Amino acid sequence: MSEIGRKFEKLRNNKTEKALVGFVTAGDPDLEFSLEIVLTLARAGVDIIELGVPFSDPTADGPVIQRASMRSLRSGTTLRDVIQLARSVKKQTNIPLVLFSYYNPLFRFGAGKLYESLVDAGVDGILVVDLPPEEAHEFLVQWSGNEIDFIRLIAPTTPPERIEAIVRDASGFIYLISKTGVTGSKGLDYDEISSMVQSVKVYTNLPVCVGFGISEPEQVRKISAIADGIVIGSAFVRTIEKFGKSDELLEQLEKQVKAYKQAQHR
Repeated sequence: MSEIGRKFEKLRNNKTEKALVGFVTAGDPDLEFSLEIVLTLARAGVDIIELGVPFSDPTADGPVIQRASMRSLRSGTTLRDVIQLARSVKKQTNIPLVLFSYYNPLFRFGAGKLYESLVDAGVDGILVVDLPPEEAHEFLVQWSGNEIDFIRLIAPTTPPERIEAIVRDASGFIYLISKTGVTGSKGLDYDEISSMVQSVKVYTNLPVCVGFGISEPEQVRKISAIADGIVIGSAFVRTIEKFGKSDELLEQLEKQVKAYKQAQHR
């Protein structure tokens, strides 16, 4: 069982708790401070960390994460740097790490070489935002093993037959997008999200985590009642943008995490 699988098993055994998955853009505000950010999130109670690879055209992301990508790219962050950041994180904590990326940087790096690099760094999973199931085999066939979970995205507009195709090669967990639009946008329909979660669970036993547009503890509470976990991205990145490289930033992130975990326990 993977580290991600073990984390969800532990959470299932603790029946009052759901997964809190936290996203940050690696290299924002810089790589050195990114390490402190990730370690702070882990200590505060985040269960799984998504390390975002900065990309010049993040079409699925809203303005907050777009700006984070631009800041990271301007500071010179590369995919190799993100992998090295993951290695540094794993030297200090065993929190499950997911590399979150668009396909272009991974394609240029090479799928086989990427797999070996991620295993060596201790990365536990990968999520490729814009890699459809029809093209995933070309990527996965170059992997030399199954030590990295392949996490898949499902949109609210995905029909049942496509859900079945998407989950076929998935592992770790399913990332269910809460609504159409981009990350950080507002407005959630909880009945619709509940229906979507149940639709996905018809085709897979993997945990289903819901993301996009979740920023308030009350939203966390409601979605945690219907899914196996929630993904927080823009809310953390917005805090990083506001406070920059400061001790206050780490304090604010810790407060956010604790508020979200308290909401999940309620």
